[in-house]
Amino acid sequence: MRAKWGVALAALALMGSSAVAQAEPGRYGGGFIEFLMTGDGRGPARRPAVDGYGALGEPRPVAVAQPRARFAALPTGQGSEEGMIARAVDPRFARQVVAYDGPGRAGQIVIDTNAKYLYLIQPAGQAIRYGIGVGRPGFVWTGAKTISAKREWPDWTPPAEMLRRRPDLPRHMVGGPENPLGARAMYLGTSLYRIHGTNEPHTIGQNVSSGCIRMMNEDVIDLYERTPVGTRVEVI
Repeated sequence: MRAKWGVALAALALMGSSAVAQAEPGRYGGGFIEFLMTGDGRGPARRPAVDGYGALGEPRPVAVAQPRARFAALPTGQGSEEGMIARAVDPRFARQVVAYDGPGRAGQIVIDTNAKYLYLIQPAGQAIRYGIGVGRPGFVWTGAKTISAKREWPDWTPPAEMLRRRPDLPRHMVGGPENPLGARAMYLGTSLYRIHGTNEPHTIGQNVSSGCIRMMNEDVIDLYERTPVGTRVEVI
């Protein structure tokens, strides 16, 4: 009987070492346990990374881990917002990592209205760069603000001065894919200005707004997840 138990234990030991060899390289983490329970050692999916580019668009082999975009239900209850994200075509304004030696420090936002870029500063002389739309002539502004509030699929109530210019606008519009504020809004101080998404992604890279900073919806979701209330925003 003892001999039989010895053979059985040796077989289990061999099977265990084989399981470890086949499991996800996380050693004794979730991949190994999942392999023992189901035979599937793939383990949890890894978060994607963003390809890096040097200053002025020059290729540079840099990779920065990106948080997975947190897609939520639309306020109208019509399912996931992921299928409602409108993507722009112009590759110049695609989100990318660039070398950065401008003002500010890691964690802060710098907005270059002339170049139509928003920079989220990263450590080690890098920044995540997003394409943006900015104010029309007469509506461009500069200065420093902080993010005072954040909203997902925000409602939109045009201010009185905008309604005087555009009496055809609705007095109030609930959040959703057709709302001009898009998927997310970050409010700047006590002003009427916001960093927000858009239902017109083709306007990114243009002077189109009444002073707000507009972004593609997938980009404003990414920025929203990275920036807490209190983040400094410098518009230059």
